[in-house]
Amino acid sequence: MDTQTQLGKLGLFDAKVPRYTSYPTAPHFNRVVGSGHFSSWIKAIPEGAEVSLYVHVPFCRRLCWFCACRTQGTQSDKPVQAYLETLKTEIAMLGAHLPKNVRLSRLHWGGGTPTLLSPGMMSELAGAIRDIAPFTDTTEFSVEIDPNEIDGARLDALAAAGMNRASIGVQDFDEEIQKSIGRLQGYDITRWAAEEIRARGVASLNADILYGLPHQTKARITESVQKLLSLNPDRVALYGYAHVPWMAKRQQMIPSDALPTPQERLALFDTARRLFLWDGYDEIGIDHFATKDDGLSVAQKAGRLRRNFQGYTDDSADVLIGLGASSISRFPQGYAQNAPATGAHTGAIREGRFSTTRGHVFSDDDRLRSRLIEQLMCEFRIDAAEITRDFDISSAALHDMLSKVARAYAGHLKLDDNGLFIPQEARPLTRMIARQFDTYEMNEQGHSSAI
Repeated sequence: MDTQTQLGKLGLFDAKVPRYTSYPTAPHFNRVVGSGHFSSWIKAIPEGAEVSLYVHVPFCRRLCWFCACRTQGTQSDKPVQAYLETLKTEIAMLGAHLPKNVRLSRLHWGGGTPTLLSPGMMSELAGAIRDIAPFTDTTEFSVEIDPNEIDGARLDALAAAGMNRASIGVQDFDEEIQKSIGRLQGYDITRWAAEEIRARGVASLNADILYGLPHQTKARITESVQKLLSLNPDRVALYGYAHVPWMAKRQQMIPSDALPTPQERLALFDTARRLFLWDGYDEIGIDHFATKDDGLSVAQKAGRLRRNFQGYTDDSADVLIGLGASSISRFPQGYAQNAPATGAHTGAIREGRFSTTRGHVFSDDDRLRSRLIEQLMCEFRIDAAEITRDFDISSAALHDMLSKVARAYAGHLKLDDNGLFIPQEARPLTRMIARQFDTYEMNEQGHSSAI
């Protein structure tokens, strides 16, 4: 029996499994957490601490059909300017709650399309942030850049604001595929953006590419990956397209009959993966690739790789604060999510309160399971010594927990006194294996969790 057949028998091609950028995942958040939790958790940050900040800009000039993010289209700058004023007020409110001498270790602008902000808006937003929390000498400031929605003036403004990592969405360079997903973006304009970013001294360049798109074949993804490699990105995210038209209505525009089968998706991923490895990139977790000196590669080798809402990260901050509509914050105490709708978020800020509408307060069991899942997602193993050192669980109890998972995937996992390990050939199952430790997912499906 070949490997693909074995993986299929374990449900790989049928399973709908979370990406595990958080635990519990966002669908399991509740409305117990509100603005009071957010305010108290901000005030509990130690003086002088370093924190991360995410700013969400939910606007796009055009709505790509494949995207399932919280975004809205606009051809006018008027709603963008109004939203910027809300952000500035929200930032000032945050500054009033932050303890003394808090600094930023990471700043990320995402969306939507943050680069639809005018140069003046970019400078205003960056200035408002620096007023409440200055950068450190090693702060990483990254921005998601749409090559169709950027120019020299805006790149100048971002560079002047301190951007030192840029992230370009590629998806695929094939024109037929681009038309089928509502994302027309030629290679030449993408190359221009990459060159102009580098010309302004931005040393680090990320790129996103998708597999599992309509009309995608091994030959086509090979050509797209080779074009992407010609841009010399430092870091690449190879994401699987999730077709969920019942959740993201715009995906109904995508021809579902042209989507690859689950087996073909795996072949597409493997084709792209081999190209990145052949070009000398390190494989990072389940879907990232990075050059040898990139921060992710360094963190992986040092055992410091982590997982958050942006995917894999080398950010070691205990606190990630999300600003803007729908943004999610992570504190040692739990998660807090802002109101998803721009109007509701703006209304709360105008009333002088944070817009937190849902979240989750961590239990000790949540913290344990979160780390177990993160270890699997980052290192393809669970380190028994670390878990028993850092959490209130005995070696015997942990071994029993791991044994149940090993039995569920008999012959595919390695279990010994050091912990649990996922061999290379079983790594497509990683998220499914991680789900075995997810109490919320397993209980929802009527299964027992690993404990």
